[in-house]
Amino acid sequence: MKSRYRMFAGYNAWCNERLYGATALVTDADYRADRGAFFKSLHGTLNHILVADRIWMKRFTGTGVQPPSLDAILYESFAELREARRSQDVLITRYIDGLDDERLSATFRYRPVTNPQPVEQPLAPALDHFFNHQTHHRGQAHALLTAILGNDKTPGMDLIAYQRETGQGMRAS
Repeated sequence: MKSRYRMFAGYNAWCNERLYGATALVTDADYRADRGAFFKSLHGTLNHILVADRIWMKRFTGTGVQPPSLDAILYESFAELREARRSQDVLITRYIDGLDDERLSATFRYRPVTNPQPVEQPLAPALDHFFNHQTHHRGQAHALLTAILGNDKTPGMDLIAYQRETGQGMRAS
């Protein structure tokens, strides 16, 4: 089971590098423009992904800073946001590397941001949500980028492309 989460941690970092690389080509005005996405802009969407990752990692590890809201803007500067994203991806990978099957099947408790009633669940399904959430909002960012840059300058981020490029998930580990 752990190899699956290693693959998702690697995929997460790979996608983020591709996404941020393409975003670096966008003008600041396009980057910040309200385009009607759930978190309005590319800037808001990328910040939200980092916000949610920090919330979940604090739940998983008990360490880190809890962002004040789901739509918090943690970094106004794209360069600072990109560096924070890279650092967060390293933390995610290290966390996953430290897990074992016993921990993955154990339960943990947390309080959701939107409804602070205690929740208890096994770690593995929470990790499934964690990685799926990233993919969901990266898809929104990808759509925004495609509208701004066009298909030719927007990188593909399919899981199968990552698997083929890296060999992750292509054979049993």
